Amino acid sequence: MKQLTHIHSCEEIIKKSTFITIVAPILSAQEAKGFLTEYSDLGATHNCWAYKIGQIYRFTDDGEPSGTAGKPMYNAIDGQEFDNTVALSIRHYGGIKLGTGGLMRAYGGGVSRCLQSADFEIMQDISEVTLSVPFSYIQSVHNLSTSFDATILSENFNESGAIMVISMLSKNTEEFVIKSINASKGTISEIKHP
Repeated sequence: MKQLTHIHSCEEIIKKSTFITIVAPILSAQEAKGFLTEYSDLGATHNCWAYKIGQIYRFTDDGEPSGTAGKPMYNAIDGQEFDNTVALSIRHYGGIKLGTGGLMRAYGGGVSRCLQSADFEIMQDISEVTLSVPFSYIQSVHNLSTSFDATILSENFNESGAIMVISMLSKNTEEFVIKSINASKGTISEIKHP
């Protein structure tokens, strides 16, 4: 999946109507709503939008014929494998009707072209591992975390050592757990979450 690195906008005129498309990275529905409130143009004919955050998505046609704006915009985000993304398309009507196919191409195509010209990064799958670590091996887990470019999210100490939660690339979790257990001669154990 891809994620935008910053807000990006594009403008095009299609049969005298001006379409201003703005795409932005978001992490929550609240961020999407905040972005739409800030960037929508209340003087425009339509403010159509779509967003996708993981399995959550929403879109609206804002007065355009049903299915001609929001859904094609969402399909452009999803089809180009973007996530955590909101798209707003502001239309200033120019007096020439585009028809349903023309509207779908204008809105969906506008988002597609805007995403293609925007800066993005590839999203990595991140997983968390929880380990029960005796005192004598806590530093070993710190060192291993550094070598795996992993982040220790929490260390909760108890009478025998610490429960450590470590975040890393999903593809590295199995190797990390095996190396931790081997380094401790079997005294470190993984705590599986149901």
